[in-house]
Amino acid sequence: MLQAKKLCKRYDDKFALKDLSLTVNPGEIFCLLGQNGAGKTTTINIFLGLIAPTSGEAFINDVSVLDNKSIRSSIAYIPETVQLYSNLSGLENLDFFSRLAGFKYQKEALIQFLKQANLQEESYTKKLSTYSKGMRQKVGIAVALSKNASYILMDEPTSGLDPKASVEFAKTCKKLAANGVGILMATHDIFNAVNIGSKIGIMKEGTLIHTAKTENITAQELQDLYIKTI
Repeated sequence: MLQAKKLCKRYDDKFALKDLSLTVNPGEIFCLLGQNGAGKTTTINIFLGLIAPTSGEAFINDVSVLDNKSIRSSIAYIPETVQLYSNLSGLENLDFFSRLAGFKYQKEALIQFLKQANLQEESYTKKLSTYSKGMRQKVGIAVALSKNASYILMDEPTSGLDPKASVEFAKTCKKLAANGVGILMATHDIFNAVNIGSKIGIMKEGTLIHTAKTENITAQELQDLYIKTI
C-alpha cells in the first residue's frame, strides 16, 4: 500500500504539512481536495522522493520513500501538464520513456499500452504537437502502464480538460483501479473527485480535515462540506 504516517513538512515557522496520515490501497483512487497551499502537491512530492519530510514517514509497499531507488519502479507520476516531446509521435514518446525506465517493448506491446490508455488509434503515429491536453494525458498514462507501476500519483490531471476528455479520463482511471493500480490524485475538481475517486480527503493548511468514501457522499454534500471547511 501507499501510506503516510504523521507527515510533517515545515519551512521555517510555517507548516506545509502537519500530522498527515493516509492510506491508498491497491485498486483504490484517493482524491485530495483543497485550495492552493493546502499541502496536496507537497504530499505528492514527498511520495515521489523529491522532498524529505521534516518528521513522520511515507511508505510505498512498506518501503520508505527515502529509499528512492528501490521504490522508483513501483510508482509513476502524471503532472498537470505532461512533459513529452512535441516533435515525436505518441508511439515514439512511449517507446522513449519506457526505455528510459529500463523497459524495451516491441511495437505491438507499445500499441497495447496506448489502447489501454484509450488513445485513438489514428493518433498513435501523429506528432504530439497535434495532440490536445487530454490526448497527452493518455500518453502519460500509457507511460505509467509501461512501467508496470503499482501506484500512480497525479497532480491536477483534469485541469483544462473539456467535459468529454474528463469523462474519458475518469473511465481510464477506473479501469486502472479495476486492474489493481492505486491512484493518489490532487485536484480542485469536486465533481470529478466524486466521479473518479473511491475515497476523498479534504485538506486545509497542511492538515487532512475530512475523509469520506464516495459511495457515502453526493457531489452536493461534498461541495457543501468543502466550502464549509475552507
